[in-house]
Amino acid sequence: MSDREGRVTAGVLIIGDEILSGRTQDTNLRDIARYLGVHGVDLAEARTVPDVLEEIVAALDALRSRYDYVITTGGIGPTHDDITADAVAAAFGVELVEHPEILAMMEARWGDQLNAARRRMARVPVGGELVKNPVQGPPGFAIGNVFVLAGVPAIMRGMLEDVGPRLKGGKVTLSRTVRVEGSGEGQIAAPLEAVAKAHPDMSLGSYPFFTPEGYGSNLVLRGRDPEALEQAVAELIAALEAAGVPGAAEVAAGPAA
Repeated sequence: MSDREGRVTAGVLIIGDEILSGRTQDTNLRDIARYLGVHGVDLAEARTVPDVLEEIVAALDALRSRYDYVITTGGIGPTHDDITADAVAAAFGVELVEHPEILAMMEARWGDQLNAARRRMARVPVGGELVKNPVQGPPGFAIGNVFVLAGVPAIMRGMLEDVGPRLKGGKVTLSRTVRVEGSGEGQIAAPLEAVAKAHPDMSLGSYPFFTPEGYGSNLVLRGRDPEALEQAVAELIAALEAAGVPGAAEVAAGPAA
């Protein structure tokens, strides 16, 4: 399902009323994007949906048909509003069953305290494979091109370590950063646009900063060809100097973050 440029892409589906209400601040999207980038997978889209089965199914169907991979976070706990497993099973048209391996883990941990609420976390869609949870609690699962992970950040990050080896990524995106101090975006817009048009296969962005010491912008160039990226950086610095923008200099290079 890679796109015409050979990119391997992913979508993220963040599930939970608590995210939409502002009660909980999401950090998972940032961590997933960085993790995927290292594995040569571009995060192409992210959606946040409430704990409503129909909306989860609709968003999941849209993302899994559009991208190579989908990662969901949230909604796999023991309470009534944890309905991600139900929604994933509905999207794939399969039943939910209690996974014997998860049940064995839970029985070893809770013994006779394994109640109906906790058993909800043992449900996996038929055909699903487990995603290891090295932190605490039951594992997540994968089915088709969808990985279903916990919403708790520390647990989600632990589960990601079992997702990485399953990804068939493309070439890793590299980034280079040119820092401009003492000039606003209005001054750098024209040279930045000129270089962007000359390199349509790259991503160029401007990220202003304001500090007690001064202001300016970090100009970030992202691409897969290191030689082309090197050339674009040189062209950008030259274009900025020709436009009378002083002090442009490269400050960072490496995998895209």
